[in-house]
Amino acid sequence: MITESKKTRAHISKTLLVLTYTLAILGIYFVAVATYSPSSTSGASLLTHIAESSYAMRQGLYVLISPLVLAVMLSIKFELLRRWNVMLYWATLGLVTAVWVFNRATGVKQWLDVFMGYTIQPTEFAKLTIILRLASVLSKAERPLGTFKDAVMTIALVLIPGAIIVLSGETGSFIVIAFVFLVMIFFANTDWRVIALLITLVVLGLLALYGFAMATGSDNYRLLRIISFFRPEEFSSSSGYQQTQSMMAIGSGGLRGVGGFSDSSLYRLDYVPADWTDFIFSTIGEATGFIGCASLVLLYLFFILYMLRLAYYTRDRFGMLIVVGVAGMFFFHILENVGMTAGLLPITGIPLPFLSYGGSNMIMNMAAVGLVLNVTKNRSLTGNFSTPQLDTQLRHYTR
Repeated sequence: MITESKKTRAHISKTLLVLTYTLAILGIYFVAVATYSPSSTSGASLLTHIAESSYAMRQGLYVLISPLVLAVMLSIKFELLRRWNVMLYWATLGLVTAVWVFNRATGVKQWLDVFMGYTIQPTEFAKLTIILRLASVLSKAERPLGTFKDAVMTIALVLIPGAIIVLSGETGSFIVIAFVFLVMIFFANTDWRVIALLITLVVLGLLALYGFAMATGSDNYRLLRIISFFRPEEFSSSSGYQQTQSMMAIGSGGLRGVGGFSDSSLYRLDYVPADWTDFIFSTIGEATGFIGCASLVLLYLFFILYMLRLAYYTRDRFGMLIVVGVAGMFFFHILENVGMTAGLLPITGIPLPFLSYGGSNMIMNMAAVGLVLNVTKNRSLTGNFSTPQLDTQLRHYTR
């Protein structure tokens, strides 16, 4: 059992903020590199290259407004998160449903227009509200999912929005939510047999989804992405083209990379389609080589483990599960994105946190960090701490 110490005190983690903005600033740089054009001024400064890239400028704008997002998240009283999580969950579910209905009528996919070409992606924010709702439900149960009724009610919290998200064409986001759910119930002290059963059901559900797509021909691109992963040589010019090109770009970086804004690079030729978004890791691999990729992965690893450390020293069970859920969400995003760009996992369209271009992605990531900071800022030294399972699992990473 953790006793009161400096590690459990209420505070805003400066370390987490430094890690977050280090990644965000790297994101601006690599978006500029990915969108570099050989027509750019030769030998120009870094700021000039960024200014010449409309995508890098927009990414910079998202980073500039991110402190406002953090301030809003920190200004919310922690007790209100306990009370409002139900309302936030249903509000987000309603928004995701509305977007799905609107998309079916107009043919527009997944995004809502805001103004001047800027859009938002509601499924990104659904991840956070689902984490809040799950943390609330799981923190109140001594043995979560211990009865059939509890299991059905808890799983429904994920499956209802998950079904709508899948129907909207966002299978990748549903997989993230499913992974976060498994992580949270694991650290909430759920019986391991229940977890094993759920993992089996998730795998069977995904197989059934793609089997249905293959049988009906609907959304067949999802199935082709899976097939092209196992048989890349047959689909290198079609559904597997982007992944094949990405692997070649990463490989061309060698040990140290070709450098940023290089006229001899593949990224200047748009060798990998849309390599400033979901496939930005291919640009990072070519520009910085193995050393740069390994350094970035280690930075991400420290980012995740530091959040788990914050979770370990959070006595309030609701707050602890929020931090664990956010850490699980970031972990899967990183794992899947790096894996798909390197040809180790199938393509799902999941962005790389803080580095991939995108306003909804950046704002959601910052809101998630703000949620973690809200927990550490409002730590309860007299609250009910975690679970024995969390204490055991995290001890190895936080000493």
